[in-house]
This record gives sequence, C-alpha cells and structure tokens, in this order.
Amino acid sequence: MKYTLDTIPVLDAYKTQCECPLCQMRIHCEDQYIESMLSSAYMEPDYRLKTNETGFCTRHFELMFNRRNRLGLALMTHTHMQEVITSLESILSGGSAAKRGFLSSLRGGGKTEGDSIPQKIRARMDGCFICDQMKGSIERYAYTIAQIYFTNTEFRAMFDNSKGFCLPHLALILEMAEKTLSSAQAEQFTKAVAKLQIENMKRVEGELEWFTLKFDYRNDSKPWGNSKDAPERAINKLMGACVGAEAEMPAHND
Repeated sequence: MKYTLDTIPVLDAYKTQCECPLCQMRIHCEDQYIESMLSSAYMEPDYRLKTNETGFCTRHFELMFNRRNRLGLALMTHTHMQEVITSLESILSGGSAAKRGFLSSLRGGGKTEGDSIPQKIRARMDGCFICDQMKGSIERYAYTIAQIYFTNTEFRAMFDNSKGFCLPHLALILEMAEKTLSSAQAEQFTKAVAKLQIENMKRVEGELEWFTLKFDYRNDSKPWGNSKDAPERAINKLMGACVGAEAEMPAHND
C-alpha cells in the first residue's frame, strides 16, 4: 500500500480493532488540534482571526483549560470575548420582545423580519474552531476509506474483518460513498458496510444482554466473556465514542 498522510491514520485506527475506526481518528485529531492551539497556533494571525470570530464549544474550552497553557488560552479567550462584546452591542441595540408588548410576545404576535434577539445570540455562540477543523479531517478520512477499499486488497481485508462504525460515522461513510464512488462501487461498498454493521451491532447487543444476565445469581459462576465493558461499547456504537476506554484522550504531562 502507498502510505500517505491520510492512509497512515486510517491503517493505524483499523489495527486497533476498535468499535469505530473513525472515532479513533476523531479523538486523535481532537488531541492534535488542542495541542496545536495551545502551542504556537494561538500566536498566528490567521488562526487568531478565526478563533476570535468562531470561539470554541464547551467541550473544547474544557479540554484546553485542563492542559498546561493557561496563558495561551487566556489570550485566545480575551480577544474572542472582545469580538463577542462587539457583536452583542449590535444585537442588543436592535430591540427586544418588550418593545412589542409582553402579551404579544407570548402569543408570537408582532414578529418582524429576521431572527429574534435570543436567536441571534444563540447563533453568535453556535460555533467552534476545533469542531470545524475536526469535521474536515474526519470527512477526509471517510473519503480515504471509501477510496482505498477498491484500490488496496490489504486494506479491504482489514475492513471486512473490522467491527463496523458507530451510527453517526456509519451515516458519514455511506454518504461519502454515495458522493465520491461510481454507482456500481457505491452499491458494492454499501452492501459490504451493511453486512459488517449489522453483524457487529448484533454482536454488541448480545454482549450487552449477557452483561445484564450476569447479575442473575444463577449466572454468577459463568464467565463474563467479552461483556464486562459491553455497556460502554454499546453506548459508543450508538452515539460515537463518548464513554469508557475507547473515548479516552491520550495522556499528557499537564
């Protein structure tokens, strides 16, 4: 296989035999972007312009806060907050529900064109620079998976013996196949993914059932098999890696 910046992370993720390789790549990307933002990127004018405008979501503010560079985070937050204040001054000077009367606002009457002030505030806060970066990276990896499935027999064998995807990334990989593959290839790829996904969803469901049955005293002496972490893997299969070992970020000496 020809190794590139896109194929190496894909192969590394598939070698882990995790419940969703794209989740593993997402966590790796997330860690890299957080490290980058708190190292030199926050001093780069292009990055600061973007972070000033977009800011960060709750999760990524929390993850950056828990890293060692509080000064870098403070500098980014300060200039972003200045941008937010400027936006709020404009939004809040546009009037409020009180201007058209309390009863009218409750009934939804007197509406004007455009979003309401609360909607504009929510829209102003609805963004995250790291989420945007990750979205682009994961879409690129999904594209890579769909492409090399048909160009490399080594990878196809790894894919066919993998554990499928979480449901959010299942939708993404199938969407990417529809957009980038020929009709014949997209149909073949979709069938392969469907078979893999259903088999592994049923596997996890069975392991989750056995986890619950192990709490029956009659099964106390029977082996757990692969069911001890079935609740975590079931949640991650449904929602994307968010609990347990597969959702853990790499360790840092912070």
